Amino acid sequence: MGALKYGADALFIMLGAIMILAMHAGFAFLELGTVRKKNQVNALVKILVDFAVSTIAYFFIGYNLAYGINFFSNAEVLSAKNGFELVKFFFLLTFAAAIPAIVSGGIAERAKFHPQLIATALLVGFVYPFFEGIAWNHSLGIQSWLKATFSYEFHDFAGSVVVHAVGGWVALPAVLLLGARRGRYTKDGNVAAHPPSNIPFLALGAWILTVGWFGFNVMSAQTLDKMNGLVAINSLMAMVGGTLVALLLGKNDPGFAYNGPLAGLVAVCAGSDLMHPLGALTTGCIAGAIFVWMFTWTQNKWKIDDVLGVWPLHGLCGAWGGLAAGIFGLKELGGLGGVAFMSQLAGTGLGIAIALTGGTLIYGVLKKTIGIRLDPEQEYDGADLSIHRISATPERESNW
Repeated sequence: MGALKYGADALFIMLGAIMILAMHAGFAFLELGTVRKKNQVNALVKILVDFAVSTIAYFFIGYNLAYGINFFSNAEVLSAKNGFELVKFFFLLTFAAAIPAIVSGGIAERAKFHPQLIATALLVGFVYPFFEGIAWNHSLGIQSWLKATFSYEFHDFAGSVVVHAVGGWVALPAVLLLGARRGRYTKDGNVAAHPPSNIPFLALGAWILTVGWFGFNVMSAQTLDKMNGLVAINSLMAMVGGTLVALLLGKNDPGFAYNGPLAGLVAVCAGSDLMHPLGALTTGCIAGAIFVWMFTWTQNKWKIDDVLGVWPLHGLCGAWGGLAAGIFGLKELGGLGGVAFMSQLAGTGLGIAIALTGGTLIYGVLKKTIGIRLDPEQEYDGADLSIHRISATPERESNW
């Protein structure tokens, strides 16, 4: 029976890892459809190579930093329990690799390629696992302190804060240090529209992410005996809540409509195992509103050129999700309980602080040393031709 349980658990978490791995195709197509045509190849290559660099950084440094586990044993030891510990690493790697994938959307169209790979290695190797260890492995005793002070630990079932808020708040200083795309904002205060290059690809990316999210959330149970359909239904309700509110407030704009489900899913991650479905629906509706309002505000009022709106989508909706778990997870509001709002507030604030500090240090040092932005001529030509020497849709056949 032990072998059967280990095999079932390993298969369960491996399927989750595969679903989240597929989400990285969603990140790629969401970015590809949003950026201008001259930067589409760069979006595709960047997401793939960021994942490869993330794997190396997390395997050799990040996973050990977060959980105190390394893989320098022989294969016989590693394959014990049907290789469960190995596929658990694979599963958690796909979470870690979401950090640079999130950042990628904010800095699109004007960031250098190789400095971003260095940033990816540092983020996934050090910044992300530092907070991951605090939240999910009781590092530094912070969870114990929260429990002693507020009766309950900080609760983040599937990463509203650990993954999404951290990714979004890392992206914010990167976007600010890069500056806006050339021509985005004029000297007289006007905003030059850069509409999405391909709505069908944008929609495809959002759909891939949405489907994969049910692996992201449900499989966060990590073992089959802890799996619960409540997580799936709460994810569904938050998704549709975010969609409908974003459609309404976004006045039928497809960019808002397809980011709405993502906003709802970001927010419900933390409390998806605790909330009543009506609480999850409310959480998703509020997240949809946060995204539309704050994306519009940051782009048009504050002149922050966050191309895909990753700070509103992941940073703010992720932070809202951390707080929402401490509200709608309460028994008084139909939840399962076992959560305290003050612990949620403290944990969310700590995640934001670590992300802001890490993002500012990494991108600040890279900017001062090797530079993080394409030259004006390279940016004008587009990252596809400047970095990869080919466009997504060549205009002519070969000449030989």
